[in-house]
Amino acid sequence: MRTGIDVDRFLSDASHRLRAPLPDYHGDLRVGIDLGTATIVLTVVDALDRPVFLDFRREAAVRDGVVVDFHAATDATAALKGSAEAALGVRLTEAAAAYPPGVPEADARACRFVVERAGFVCVGLTDEVTAAQALLRLRDGAIADVGGGSTGVGMYRDGELVSLDDLPGGGHHLNLILAGAKKISVEEAEELKRTNTNDFLSVLRPGIERVAHNIDRLLPTRPDGPIHLVGGALMVPGAGAVVAKYLGHDVVEYPHALLITPFGIALSIADATSGALY
Repeated sequence: MRTGIDVDRFLSDASHRLRAPLPDYHGDLRVGIDLGTATIVLTVVDALDRPVFLDFRREAAVRDGVVVDFHAATDATAALKGSAEAALGVRLTEAAAAYPPGVPEADARACRFVVERAGFVCVGLTDEVTAAQALLRLRDGAIADVGGGSTGVGMYRDGELVSLDDLPGGGHHLNLILAGAKKISVEEAEELKRTNTNDFLSVLRPGIERVAHNIDRLLPTRPDGPIHLVGGALMVPGAGAVVAKYLGHDVVEYPHALLITPFGIALSIADATSGALY
């Protein structure tokens, strides 16, 4: 059960905001920075919880939630800040960031340092599952955030988080499988998985089942509601059905699942107004 935001409508609108700002945004803007394994994403929402802007840069500066190239991550974030300000015609001074649930505190702080060195005041630092919940707003169910290097799972009961953890393994493992099968580089496999509509399910099934196994290990019990899949790693046609069959539990997929956590980071900043449009 979801309350508060029409998630499907929000994500549909968000998908149209790539380097194309919403012209009639309202009130103060909130910025999210998602330091992912393959990309760094900047999102902006307004005071009515509407998606205002989206941009990203391919940058392998983060591995398994740990910043491994501080300067590259900072430069990419600063460039995204500059392009967003130019597109919106305003100065963006504050931003929030997120990290995988299992990342040590010292490594999580590195995400804050990247955001601050890029020219923002970091006003929020949360785990990625909690960030996704800022958009999904589940009452009962679970969120499985499958990133490039890890899978984080949080279970909710009556709207409260009752368990949270993560394990290594995610989209990078699927890229390795696809690269080996197609005899291409891992970078080419990542691009092929994102842009090609061919059926890769038979090739990727073992990797998808490995992700499902990790989700199973991260759930202390089955949630009262479905498991919501977020992140770009499992946006392969048929992947949700594989996960649902492996777990023997209902699964919810989203057409723009890779946008949930990045926009959730921005939404996790305290609302500028008391009510949302969605």
